[in-house]
Amino acid sequence: MTTERIASVPRVDPSTTSGEREALEQWLDFHRATLAGKCEGLDDAQLRTPSAPPSDLTLLGLVRHMAEVENGWFRNVLAGEKAGRVYSTEEDRDRDLRITEEDSYAEAYATWQAQIAHARTVAAGRGLDDLATGSHHSGRPFNLRWIYLHMIEEYARHNGHADLLRERIDGATGD
Repeated sequence: MTTERIASVPRVDPSTTSGEREALEQWLDFHRATLAGKCEGLDDAQLRTPSAPPSDLTLLGLVRHMAEVENGWFRNVLAGEKAGRVYSTEEDRDRDLRITEEDSYAEAYATWQAQIAHARTVAAGRGLDDLATGSHHSGRPFNLRWIYLHMIEEYARHNGHADLLRERIDGATGD
């Protein structure tokens, strides 16, 4: 299978003097770009390379997972769109992380970027204290500030996984 190379999102260091909302958005974008950078220059076979057994975590799975997470928090919870899931199903909630030979980075990257673009759209014009209009399975209310902070945490945790996966694939290390 041939893989077209996807250009990564430019990564910009967050400002050290910005206001709260700008800082949250900059850090979230920084972490989004970090994950894209970890996948840069790899083909689909490499992106399907699992971490150390027994884990079957892959970079491709992480991209699909983050598309799922963006969809869940911004579309379903914040905007209340009832968009459903991107990859996962009721029967297989971890389908986003389960990679097959048919799954491609080009598709996953396009889906992930579309979810990010939609996240920016639904967050625009809302205040950090504004409550989500959708519901979460926990039944708890969430404001936009909490969602931004959670997304930064989610990306930061998974970018640590991506660091180790990339090093295993080709020895590349660094931010």
